[in-house]
Amino acid sequence: MDKKSFDSPFWYGMFGGVVGGALIVSLIAWGGIYRTPNSLSADGVNRTTTVTLQEDSAIIKAVEKVSPSVVSIVSTRNVRSLFGNFEQTGAGTGFVIQANGLIATNKHVVSEQAKYTVLTADGKSYDAEVAAVDSLNDLALIKINALNLPVVDLGDSDALKVGQRVIAIGNALGEYQNTVTTGVVSAMGRSITAGGSDGASEKLEGLIQTDAAINPGNSGGPLVNLAGQVVGINTAIDLQGSQIGFAIPINSAKSAIASYLASGKISRPMLGIRYINITKEVAALNNLSVNAGALVVAGDTPDQPAVTPGGPAAKAGIKEGDIIVSIDNQKIDKDHSIISILRKYKPGDNVSIKLLRSGKEVQVTVKLGELK
Repeated sequence: MDKKSFDSPFWYGMFGGVVGGALIVSLIAWGGIYRTPNSLSADGVNRTTTVTLQEDSAIIKAVEKVSPSVVSIVSTRNVRSLFGNFEQTGAGTGFVIQANGLIATNKHVVSEQAKYTVLTADGKSYDAEVAAVDSLNDLALIKINALNLPVVDLGDSDALKVGQRVIAIGNALGEYQNTVTTGVVSAMGRSITAGGSDGASEKLEGLIQTDAAINPGNSGGPLVNLAGQVVGINTAIDLQGSQIGFAIPINSAKSAIASYLASGKISRPMLGIRYINITKEVAALNNLSVNAGALVVAGDTPDQPAVTPGGPAAKAGIKEGDIIVSIDNQKIDKDHSIISILRKYKPGDNVSIKLLRSGKEVQVTVKLGELK
């Protein structure tokens, strides 16, 4: 996928900166008053009926539940250029996951050497520090010195269905705090290469696609279901499309949060291999016997081996050219990548890997290492 098509909605300032009762159900989400065309009644008289529609109460309740826990994150740093020194600012979003001031956001929101300030929904301002970053995902945890903050309810992103209504909340354009937009889950399991304003890019897999408007400044904000539960973390938008946004499933963040709470850092597992995901095109090009899985291959340079010497995969006997078919009986395909499967585990866990080697099926057990 063309990495130029995507960007992280993180705003930088260069210098400082909606007929009748049968249709009520389909129109109820829009609210307002709808006047039906003249209709012929039973007595043959033309009548005009006015139907008053109610706002979608589920959306309102969800927003009221979550908004107090959504925060704005402002970064400031001094930049030196040919034109002198100036202060550069940026804005993103986060949400409170612990009452003592632990906040979840995107890694790219707090990736710079800068001063970070958190603005809570009640108007208070706090200095913030980066507590931990996720080496496997666009996720970071920051901490402010506060107590008794309202906390979000984390939902189950695995239970999401395409077409389900969702809500995005965030600091739109770095100016409009706690802006609410609505849409649906457009697709699940998307993979993109997201690039930021600094020119860096990152491969993200297993994402939720939504048409809820995600604007610059929304990065790190919650994607919410109608029960008022956070089901995703807004992270990227397709600049070449219209209302095509992406969010990290909250379930992939839960293990990272649990890791931090247990050890003070986010620990992620690794196999110690380099691979490419197999598609029909890749299979045809490499004369492979399967159209799904992961082909273990080396990179373009000598310092990019297919299997890391002394790593978990090497110790289990995995070799270059092997095709990894499944991990703990979970098949690897376009909707289930190695990365998305490994997010469920922690370093030190043992996993059973089924692979193909020279057309024969091989089963190995790998003790997962820690991704540095």
